[in-house]
Amino acid sequence: MDTSFDLPVAEALPALRDALRAGPNAVLIAPPGAGKTTLVPLVLKDEPWAEGGRILVLEPRRVAARAAARRMSEMLGEAAPGGTIGLATRLDRAFSDRMRVEVVTEGLLVRRLQSDPGLEGVAAVLFDEAHERNIDTDLALALCLDLQRALRPELRLLAMSATLDGGAFAGLMWSGPSAGAAPVIESLGRAYPVTLKYRARDLADARDLPEAMAGAIRDALRDHPGDVLAFLPGWGEIRRTQERLSGLDALVVPLHGELPPADQDIALNPTTDGRRKVVLATSIAETSLTVPGVRIVVDGGFRRAPRLDAASGLSRLVTLRISRAAAEQRAGRAGRTAPGVAIRLWSEALHRGLPIADRPEMLEAELSSLVLDIAGWGASLGELAFLDPPPTGAVKAAWALLSDLDALDGEGRITATGRRMARLGTHPRLARMLVAATDDGERALAADLAALLEERDPIKGREAPSDIHLRLDLLHGGDRADADRGTIHRIRRAAALHRRRLGVHGAVHPEGDAGALLAAGFPDRIAAKRGTMDGAFRLASGQGARLPATDALAKSPLLAVADLALQGTEARIRMAARIDRAVLEARFPERLRREEGAAFDARAGAVVARRRLMFGPLVLEEATLPHADPEAVATALAEAAAERGLRDLNWTDAARQAQARIGWMRRVEGDAWPDVSDAALAGTVRDWLAPHLHGRTRLTELAALDATGLLLDRLPWDRRRALDAALPPRIALQAGRSAAVDYARDVPTLEARAQHLFGLAAMPPLAGGRVPIQVALLSPAGRPIAVTGDLAGFWKGSWSEVRKEMRGRYPKHAWPEDPVAGG
Repeated sequence: MDTSFDLPVAEALPALRDALRAGPNAVLIAPPGAGKTTLVPLVLKDEPWAEGGRILVLEPRRVAARAAARRMSEMLGEAAPGGTIGLATRLDRAFSDRMRVEVVTEGLLVRRLQSDPGLEGVAAVLFDEAHERNIDTDLALALCLDLQRALRPELRLLAMSATLDGGAFAGLMWSGPSAGAAPVIESLGRAYPVTLKYRARDLADARDLPEAMAGAIRDALRDHPGDVLAFLPGWGEIRRTQERLSGLDALVVPLHGELPPADQDIALNPTTDGRRKVVLATSIAETSLTVPGVRIVVDGGFRRAPRLDAASGLSRLVTLRISRAAAEQRAGRAGRTAPGVAIRLWSEALHRGLPIADRPEMLEAELSSLVLDIAGWGASLGELAFLDPPPTGAVKAAWALLSDLDALDGEGRITATGRRMARLGTHPRLARMLVAATDDGERALAADLAALLEERDPIKGREAPSDIHLRLDLLHGGDRADADRGTIHRIRRAAALHRRRLGVHGAVHPEGDAGALLAAGFPDRIAAKRGTMDGAFRLASGQGARLPATDALAKSPLLAVADLALQGTEARIRMAARIDRAVLEARFPERLRREEGAAFDARAGAVVARRRLMFGPLVLEEATLPHADPEAVATALAEAAAERGLRDLNWTDAARQAQARIGWMRRVEGDAWPDVSDAALAGTVRDWLAPHLHGRTRLTELAALDATGLLLDRLPWDRRRALDAALPPRIALQAGRSAAVDYARDVPTLEARAQHLFGLAAMPPLAGGRVPIQVALLSPAGRPIAVTGDLAGFWKGSWSEVRKEMRGRYPKHAWPEDPVAGG
């Protein structure tokens, strides 16, 4: 055992030992470089309570897991993991019978809990970098706490981090009978001072980051000693920055989770020729990993994180500003071995506005894997302890998807299919695709597809063709100029892992229908071509999706879509395969339904009777029926008219007046009168319009209907008499004349020439005086000269002024001083 055990965290080990001897749970807070990831497991494995058991160390990332296992092996004088120290990630396994410490990624622990819910042979679980709050971190801790409470009270649980919210975790991990908190042990560490430098101005666009980063790295190497650790959000920015650093007198190496282990080792080990080194890393280098020789950190200030898109229900990686806590973590990397400098490519003003900490992934991501794992555990969400409960909306969306994948039954319980899916350690969509395979050839194909969809698209470029078979060919010897060989290598490794999980051994050639397998995992993304436009599709979810018209799949009647990119209100299909209707009928008979009925065809402007074969909202087959139920045709035509706002009816003035008169009576007498507003009429067309449409099929035929009669027919005979008495269409005047009342105005209005009103002392009341009426007096030329709601008062008051003006303008007409007497 070498002297590397003399690490800063050693000062906290006595208190940690005491805490875990006295109780099952504890929280350890220690700064970066203190040695908690490697030293704590080695010390705890020799505790009395760990005798005969293993210490599980959970790491959030594969790179950190490999580095931690290798470092612990070196500290014990062992060449590599596989002896006392074991390693288990999605792509790496190293273990032995004498293994005492096993470093695993969090997702693998969740899988292990499903198959071994008692964690037999495990004495303690250590959650390293628990502050990162990945979904797998939160879920693994919740399941372990539940296991500890129900079956394994002796199981030790330790949360470790440099920036952990110790109080929150201590409360969550308390195991006593009453309120309390697990002990929190803090180690001050021995960090060296780090000088912070900010840019004077912020970047105008995140796309300017590679250029700014390359310039800052060149300046830093000139002005400061030591190696450089630069933080960039993703592989694309790393590659573009590396291109801009060509010719630099230093070794420039990338570091991200998709690199092969040998390439990761180059970044994590000192150079052999003494050259300075520049490591271009994603956020994986924020915490657990130690990059020796680094005294300069250049921080771009961005990260990639999954976010749920509410419109599609999918999670996608987006580029975000980091939090202040993450910035501190990154800066601390410069002071691990000596005083250093952290150069931030943003201003102090922007820094003050950054969020204090990153939001937990639980609150942002798509949750179908989480919900499936909880169902497989046999618990409800309310029975598990989470720092942040999963959001209700995201949980409901996950339940809906898992039900669609046959993983949950109608009560939300896991099905036999769901249990098989949960054991496969991949997203439920891909797991459903894997369990749908029926023989070795199809299982090999499903393994290739799952691996392909887990990784980055191996064909580079935004306008890459959509056919997924082009990617499958690359895995088996095909070649393209735009292929990414590193990605292909990773896909092959992941596919081999899936094959082993499915029990496919040897060189089995992948055979089967890729479209059918994709449809099993993405039933909501089966797409049918819309109309005659190439590249326009409708998904089984109801969403629209598109392909470029020049794409080889643009003319396909049916597609199984595996990958979508959101673009405005629709989505762009990025990867898909053709699928035959016969395959859908054979594989998904329960999702198909046959319909017969009448439906309005907007292009024809008429109701057509059809027989349809439907897959969700998608029409797979359609045929016209020679005969249809007349009532169904009438109803469909009425509903089509309602959707168009009933504008196809012949709305004469008489019809509008009848509508307004009934409306006024409803206002003064209430529900004794029907609601004939436009909105109410559109909502009740089955009652009042459809019975009059028998024998009609086209919207143009509605113009022949008597709209006035249709409205008045809604009234019983006594109501029609009451309507005419209370609100007559016309009011009698002198000398046998009459004038119409316009009830469609805000106030019912009678218009008449002034001479025709002479002799009329006042207007007769409408509806017993409950409905107002006003009079618009017209000149002999028919132009308005006055409007009044009190005719008697008008004759006595304003009439004299109006009379003077009218006598001068129309001297040949009579303008009596007293219109009532002079009429």
